[in-house]
Amino acid sequence: MTDQPSRELTHLNAQGEAHMVDVGAKAVTQREAQAQAIVHMQPATLELLLAQKLPKGDVFATARIAGIMAAKRTSELIPLCHPLALNAVEIALEPQPETSSLQIISTVRCSGQTGVEMEALTAATVAALTIYDMAKAVDRAMTITDILVRQKSGGVRGSFTHPLLAADATTPDE
Repeated sequence: MTDQPSRELTHLNAQGEAHMVDVGAKAVTQREAQAQAIVHMQPATLELLLAQKLPKGDVFATARIAGIMAAKRTSELIPLCHPLALNAVEIALEPQPETSSLQIISTVRCSGQTGVEMEALTAATVAALTIYDMAKAVDRAMTITDILVRQKSGGVRGSFTHPLLAADATTPDE
């Protein structure tokens, strides 16, 4: 099993035109994907966020709802992406005081014929954008970085763990 991309362009038909891939013959399997985004901010902004003292209200609850809603609407946003009946969407918001940032980790699950990586990426990204929107009144210099698929499982190509995370997992504890 390799993580090398397929050499065949699956979203183009014989005439080179974009089309949605037919997944009808694929087996229904349990699919899961986890993605992340990191919002970097000033230390004072993170303190306000954690104390729930930002002027727009409960940032964590709003970001979670936005991420869940985004995952459910991914096929409306990403061309050629299949609409999926999602089984679960989870949004974890993990403060990182040492880097003055907030890590967003989305986990999406379904029983289906195609993966949920795009749904997980969309969820994490929209949650990050929501945090930016709700905190921009106090910190317009925030940045959103490290948007990536952390891991996925299910389907023909099986499991994948992002190389950056796999490297962290193999580092011995000191």
